[in-house]
Amino acid sequence: MRLLVTSPTAVVVDRSGVTAVRAEDESGSFGILDGHADFLTVLTISILHWTESDGKRRYCALRRGVLTVTEGKEVKVATREAIAGDDVDTLENVVLSHFRESAEEERTARLESSRLQMLAIRRIVQFLRPARPQQLGKPL
Repeated sequence: MRLLVTSPTAVVVDRSGVTAVRAEDESGSFGILDGHADFLTVLTISILHWTESDGKRRYCALRRGVLTVTEGKEVKVATREAIAGDDVDTLENVVLSHFRESAEEERTARLESSRLQMLAIRRIVQFLRPARPQQLGKPL
């Protein structure tokens, strides 16, 4: 099989002769072997494992992504950020924790942005409403 992992700015992994791939989505960990049915899933922040034809195991930390299997011969992963490495412990401890922290920071920033947008909309609506006489300081 061929394994291709890409980010918006780089081809992180492009390997032929891959015998097995292991990944993780919301439902849990799963494996892919040569001849797998066509498949599409959304990956979580996790480590992608694969075995090459020489028996060596390789790893790639993923910051989420979309995995597709085409004709049982090609596994593609499109991800926002990926780091390949040979030491699974380093990827697990350093890289995945960094990815999780970044994801949490982005979530917090999105919430704050939404809060500010709603505040701005409320202010605009408040100023666009016709003024009532009592609001202008005039008694009814």
